[in-house]
Amino acid sequence: MRAKTLKKNKVHVVTLGCSKNLVDSEVLMGQLKANAFDVEHETDPDDAAVVVINTCGFVENAKRESIDMILRFAQAKRNGLVEKVIVTGCLSERYKDDLVNEFPEVDSFFGTRDLPTLLKSLGADYKHELVGERLLTTPRHFAYLKISEGCDRPCSFCAIPLMRGKHVSVPIEALVAEARRLAAAGTRELLLIAQDSTYYGLDLYGKRRLADLLKSLSDVDGIGWIRLHYAFPAGFPLDVLDVMRERANICKYLDMPLQHVSDKMLASMRRGTTKAKTAELVETIRAAVPGIALRTTLIAGYPGETEEDHAEMLEWVERTRFERLGVFEYSHEEGTRAFSLPDDVPAKEKKRRAESLMALQQGISRGINEKKVGEVLDVLVDRKEGGHYVGRTEHDSPEVDNEVLVDASRHYLRIGDFARVRVTAASEYDLTAEPA
Repeated sequence: MRAKTLKKNKVHVVTLGCSKNLVDSEVLMGQLKANAFDVEHETDPDDAAVVVINTCGFVENAKRESIDMILRFAQAKRNGLVEKVIVTGCLSERYKDDLVNEFPEVDSFFGTRDLPTLLKSLGADYKHELVGERLLTTPRHFAYLKISEGCDRPCSFCAIPLMRGKHVSVPIEALVAEARRLAAAGTRELLLIAQDSTYYGLDLYGKRRLADLLKSLSDVDGIGWIRLHYAFPAGFPLDVLDVMRERANICKYLDMPLQHVSDKMLASMRRGTTKAKTAELVETIRAAVPGIALRTTLIAGYPGETEEDHAEMLEWVERTRFERLGVFEYSHEEGTRAFSLPDDVPAKEKKRRAESLMALQQGISRGINEKKVGEVLDVLVDRKEGGHYVGRTEHDSPEVDNEVLVDASRHYLRIGDFARVRVTAASEYDLTAEPA
């Protein structure tokens, strides 16, 4: 028996997966609020009549997490704790027919481009005048800004085009307007995201215009940092580096997923580049923007990857010394080009190779951090936690990168503000500091 009366116009939104999914949830929540719904994000849903689960279908672990969440709320519906369960997002886009049969408790399934239909199912109208507006789920001092949707790249391992469609850029003027609204509400940092940010503008303007977009966003009053994510290496627009070097509020930070370095692997992955071109690009970026932090991600255990290919990647990572690095174990995804290849690297071996790369990176990160002891850095203060203020430098993105810890029992910092601190100690992934 339910303990509380459910509020008919209250919607609980659960988001799984990446920051792009998070933005989609924020847009959904903004539309619901404009339709006089009471909306919550990932809080206790004990009095919400409706639960909307925004799913991820990128790799196997993410799919499992999404399915577990659907199971949880299907059971909650059977127990009378919610009245309606709606599933949307990437998993629903990709496997809708299967999900309909597997989860009869779910009232509706919607894909990644079905927002107006989803709203209609709840008795809400899609308000075109709200395009670009949303209800933030992040602390108000930073916000993700999705500059495009979908992807035209042919990467063999990636299911994103199956779920998100072709690349569609958001016009510069619309993004600037959104940035101004965010800045007026207290946002100090914009985190630019897309499936492929360097492709920006080709579909709208006939040429890459990421540099022009960065300049326009840089001119928005109140924005202290602009951070660029998910830059594809092939065809990288080098004029972006000039803007990054010249504009003080564009972080010297670049998230550029490289995935591998072996020419054999890069060719099979259909990455459109080679080891030599990749090394040249990294050198060009570091020469053009002194002090830049390069973040990359790599894939361990792709079909056909030999021990020699893995050793080549280890040697290259050690030599290149990325400031930030993450590793994914290859996931064999139906519908991708790589799915026709034998998934011939055992799961235990994938894990071993991923762990060996991260162990190497751990030592590299410690060495880089230890050199910062004594330096004075600007940090953006994100939160207070466990007796410390927790902040980030311009070289660090939320959730995935390093943090800076300041003793809250001895010092006072204001959350959401920039602060100048002096580094007093370093570990593999964190810095300890005090106000300078």
